[in-house]
Amino acid sequence: METSIIASVQLFAGLSEEDQAKLAELMSEETLRRGESLFHEGDSGEHLFIIVDGKIKLGHAADDGRENLIAILGPGEIIGELSLFDKGKRSTSATAVAPTTLLALSHVDLMGFIDTNPDMAKHMLRQLAQRLRKTNEQMADLVFADVPGRVAKALLDLARRFGERTQEGVYVAHDLTQEEIAHLVGASRETVNKSLADFVSRGWIRLEGRAVTLIEIGRLEKRAS
Repeated sequence: METSIIASVQLFAGLSEEDQAKLAELMSEETLRRGESLFHEGDSGEHLFIIVDGKIKLGHAADDGRENLIAILGPGEIIGELSLFDKGKRSTSATAVAPTTLLALSHVDLMGFIDTNPDMAKHMLRQLAQRLRKTNEQMADLVFADVPGRVAKALLDLARRFGERTQEGVYVAHDLTQEEIAHLVGASRETVNKSLADFVSRGWIRLEGRAVTLIEIGRLEKRAS
């Protein structure tokens, strides 16, 4: 396994090349097809996962079957770090929204590695704090922002993390259905569709299947604020 993959992960970037190589030896590779689950809410959590390529959605399922998406994660991001500090069950379900490759590291191996590299624990806590801060922002948006504003903010976030600059704007292959976008912003599909159609009619975006091109970034930023 190439250590360049390990080095690209923020959590491990501060390690020496020798330590990165040692860590890589402890990892195994897993692949998922779109729609395939990595784990389900309530499963026991014994591994931490690093996304090499692809995208994973994290979500909760309500008793009536409705889904609430917590986050869309991509290359270089980590899944399952919470259960490293809390041995409880998985708090979310993780499902691939695109063909995805991951590295799996058992918590036993990781804890042993942290014993010899204590600064890693600080980096992990920092990432947990960032995830919590984002969750708090999402909760505030649900209370104070209208649906078009939440849709605009979600598109901008996806563009920042997965976008590619083109002559027309920023092309974002987000791999999400409109229903999944609706789950991500906490609104009905119909309401989200109206917001997207409005953005299209204004010339702010162009929809392309499970992708979108953001044309008027400034307009979207103003609508999201």
